[in-house]
Amino acid sequence: MRSKIKSIIDGGAGAHSNIFDTTTILLILISLISFAIETIPDLSQKSIHILWYIKVITVILFTIEYILRLWVADRRLKFIFSFFGLIDLIAILPFYLSIGLDLRALRTIRTLRVFRLFKLARYNAAMNRFYKALALCKEEMVLFLIMMFILLFMSSIGKKSIKNVVFDW
Repeated sequence: MRSKIKSIIDGGAGAHSNIFDTTTILLILISLISFAIETIPDLSQKSIHILWYIKVITVILFTIEYILRLWVADRRLKFIFSFFGLIDLIAILPFYLSIGLDLRALRTIRTLRVFRLFKLARYNAAMNRFYKALALCKEEMVLFLIMMFILLFMSSIGKKSIKNVVFDW
């Protein structure tokens, strides 16, 4: 049963695999559209209620997909820390972090739901090639990001220091 589910989930040839892929793509699009609609000001209570149900249903289905992918993975830890494993986790994590919490800081986590868009990358050959290219130059990308943060930090300190020197005269 595990191997059959794996062939369906991993995009094997067949009707079940095509249905799974199409359903997942539709869920991603529905989730993104409902997320965009949530940002419209002055929505009616009925609309807010419907959007909440859409969010809950899509998160439950994405969670089931994540658990199934984890279950059929040959190397589970490798899947969890893989690009698509992290994207899948980041796509559902904000919902679970916000349950029962009314912290305003956690509301910004809702924007992480946009990462569901990256789930579409799994179904596009060009995005897979882009991912492979990124994997080849990951050390250079990490170095670039570190240097970028250092320069950003230095420029923010420098701006304040220059401002203090100029206005202290």
